[in-house]
Amino acid sequence: MARQHIQPTQQERLMRDDEFIVSKADLKGRITYSNQVFAEFSGFTEAEFLGKQHNLVRHPDMPRCVFKLLWQHIESGQEIFAYVKNLCKDGSFYWVLANVTPSRDAQGKVVGYYSVRRKPNPKALAVIIPLYKQLLQTEQNAGAKEAIETSLTQMHNLLQEKGVSYERFILDLQGL
Repeated sequence: MARQHIQPTQQERLMRDDEFIVSKADLKGRITYSNQVFAEFSGFTEAEFLGKQHNLVRHPDMPRCVFKLLWQHIESGQEIFAYVKNLCKDGSFYWVLANVTPSRDAQGKVVGYYSVRRKPNPKALAVIIPLYKQLLQTEQNAGAKEAIETSLTQMHNLLQEKGVSYERFILDLQGL
């Protein structure tokens, strides 16, 4: 089933406190491995997601700038934490706190990415959801060509006002 044919619903699925969604992707973001929890939450079978872009589960409510930040970090060899709203095959959604880390070979060369997702702190989502709505609106108002840069600027301004890095902002929210 192609992602673009999924009609998002308002039905939320909640992760349990003791579970983790794990997946691996190649340098292009194609899924090369996942655990059973990924299949359970996404609703896709292994045959439907292996070899497919990880954005198969990208929810349309996610601002593009968040993924721009994510790719900037991991392509430069850094890990990143991010709150992500994912789309399920049936149109429902689930929130995660994702930790994405570059995978390296014996020589230290990045050969792919490893992601572990867990249940996000509901108090953090109370901050993230309205922020993501603002960023998404900024992207829509800016138009396709300027969307990401405009919302990235908005995010950087927020972080500068708070006097924190992106990483500190995300981790502080999880600790609320």
